[in-house]
Amino acid sequence: MIMIVDTSVILAVVLNEPTKTALIQLTTGAELVAPASLHWEIGNALSALLKRKRLKLDEAHQALLEYNKIPIRFLDVALEDAVAIAAQFAIYAYDAYFVACARAQSATILTLDQGRKVAARTAGLTVLEVVP
Repeated sequence: MIMIVDTSVILAVVLNEPTKTALIQLTTGAELVAPASLHWEIGNALSALLKRKRLKLDEAHQALLEYNKIPIRFLDVALEDAVAIAAQFAIYAYDAYFVACARAQSATILTLDQGRKVAARTAGLTVLEVVP
């Protein structure tokens, strides 16, 4: 099964959040796919945590090492599609990339982000829920 994973899922796993075990169980055996923007969103999220002093540099480096171990197939998303989806569902392009990716792959989305859940469901996509 192809599963779209987003930034919230990857961060929860690499930062050892309470949902980590449930997320790993849900993704076991799935082909993980994400828009290429995931890579940059991870960097942005880690830098924000560093800036807020919620993470130390060595912890960010460890998170990146863990991130690089996760087998994710990255896809390019057409900006035209993302902008159209963003306009249709009144969401940011970063959220639209994941919706576009799921549509293109006829895939399920796994996210912890409430806004992405709503957008994906509104777009008629299947969203997996995490039960910690």
